Amino acid sequence: MATLRLHPLGPKLSKWVIIALSAAILPLCFASVTLSQSSDNDNPNPLELTAPDPLLPSLSPDEPLNPSERSRLSEALDELNAQAQAEFKAGNQSKAFDIWYREIRLRRVLGDLVAEVQTLGRVGGVAWNENNKQSVQLITTRLEEIQQENQAEDSINLSLLKALGKAYEQIRVPGQALTVYEQILADARNQDDMATVEATLKTMGELHMAWFDYPKAAETYEELLAQAQSGRISEEVAYLQQLAYIYDQDQQPDQALPKKQQLVDIYLSQGNDTQIPALKIAIASDYNSLNQPEKASQTYQEAYSLAWSLQQFAHASEALQPLAELYLTSKQPQFALQVYEVLLQVEQKSYNYYGLMNTYDKIGQVYVDMNNYPQALAAFQKGLSLAESLQHREAYFVNKIQLVNRKNL
Repeated sequence: MATLRLHPLGPKLSKWVIIALSAAILPLCFASVTLSQSSDNDNPNPLELTAPDPLLPSLSPDEPLNPSERSRLSEALDELNAQAQAEFKAGNQSKAFDIWYREIRLRRVLGDLVAEVQTLGRVGGVAWNENNKQSVQLITTRLEEIQQENQAEDSINLSLLKALGKAYEQIRVPGQALTVYEQILADARNQDDMATVEATLKTMGELHMAWFDYPKAAETYEELLAQAQSGRISEEVAYLQQLAYIYDQDQQPDQALPKKQQLVDIYLSQGNDTQIPALKIAIASDYNSLNQPEKASQTYQEAYSLAWSLQQFAHASEALQPLAELYLTSKQPQFALQVYEVLLQVEQKSYNYYGLMNTYDKIGQVYVDMNNYPQALAAFQKGLSLAESLQHREAYFVNKIQLVNRKNL
């Protein structure tokens, strides 16, 4: 492994030169340490090795670095990271991690725990992406040690806690990350620091979402929404959207519906009609899931009317299709056919030939169920004409026409 060459720091630091000249001798001086480690463990922890490093200006662990030495070492560690990244990109993963381990060990010498934790998170994230379980475990253990040491302190080191939370996220340990964020949140509440409270809740909400913990995510965003409902409309909208999504994913239409309705009310107050048709369709779907077909039907019709007026033909189609299905489910095929006729106009307006073909298929099936074979035949023939022009589903419509003809004999 190539070592960095540091520029001389002056006459008082001639020990750098001594170390460089004695690099070949130093391993012998520490042979007893290496042998001791090997006897205890054939695979010593690379984050804990005590062998000397040519980048350190002192052989004595009790001798602190002066400011100039610290600055040069910090620069050298950034260079180590660059070397490791180059090795990693070249496909030399083992060598890259050896260099990163060295960087982590030397950052401990600097005594900057925040910088060390940030490095652990950065390297740990790479290890996790590469399924390097051993490295992830080593880094997790070191992060836990730092966390325990911090908890033993009388005062809270907020910068360190934030770094720990981020590092745990990078190595995909959500439980530990959330424990850290809970500590940050509690401190922020005690300090009445609402900006930090909100920022921490956002982070926690995103973390819950990333791990599909929808109940916890909902709880977090409900609190964020309560804080935002004091004139901050943009934040309120964002949290309502997130909550609607969460409740949808958690299959709780009774919780999702009121959030969507609140969004509709906000958009109406803003004159932002373009956002409403899609929300109305989602609300109607929730009513349908809650076995409230009358409200579902009414809401689908509202969604269609507004979408048509806004020339949002895709949304108009999305509203009409489930509306027709509602009528079919409630044994009202004539109303369903009326809806399909309107749907044909929408698909024609938007030049959606696939939609037209599928709608004729639906109409044909309704007429078959009503034993109205001439009308069914006419619908399937129109569907076939479109299928031939699209070169899609021709055999399906030919088969449908044959079946209807046999029934109509």
